[in-house]
Amino acid sequence: MQQRFILYPILALAILILAACGGSTNTAPSSQAAPTAAVVEAEAAAPAGDAEAGKQIFTATCGACHGPAGEGVVGLGKDMTTSEFIAGKSDEELVEFIKVGRDPSDPLNTTGVAMPVKGGNPALDDEDLFNVVAFIRTIHK
Repeated sequence: MQQRFILYPILALAILILAACGGSTNTAPSSQAAPTAAVVEAEAAAPAGDAEAGKQIFTATCGACHGPAGEGVVGLGKDMTTSEFIAGKSDEELVEFIKVGRDPSDPLNTTGVAMPVKGGNPALDDEDLFNVVAFIRTIHK
C-alpha cells in the first residue's frame, strides 16, 4: 500500500517530464525565411525603452544633478550628452549601473558626489530604467 503512494507521484512526474520534452514540429510555412543578420542587428540596436516616457522620468529624477537636457550640473552630475562612459555601455549595463548608483568613494567617481540608487527614486522599476536609458540615448551625441 505504501509503495503505491510513492509510485503514483513518481509516475505522474515522469509523465509530465515526457510531455514537456515532447517533440516540436515546425509548422511555419517555408516561405517564412529566418530573419536576416541585418534585421537581427537592427532590432538589437533599437532602444529597449520608450524615450518619451524616459524623458519624463529623467526630468523628475535625474535632471536636478544632470540638468534637464543631460548637460550636467557643475559639482553635481556629469554631462551625459558626450559621456564616453555612456557610449561604452549597453542599455542593460546602464540599467544595472543606475540600479546601484555610484558611491563618492568609488575611484571612478570624478565629482565626489554620490549618485544614489535609482537616482534617488526607489519606485523605479526595470521598465522605467530602460525608458530613462532610451531617453539618454537620444541626447547623447
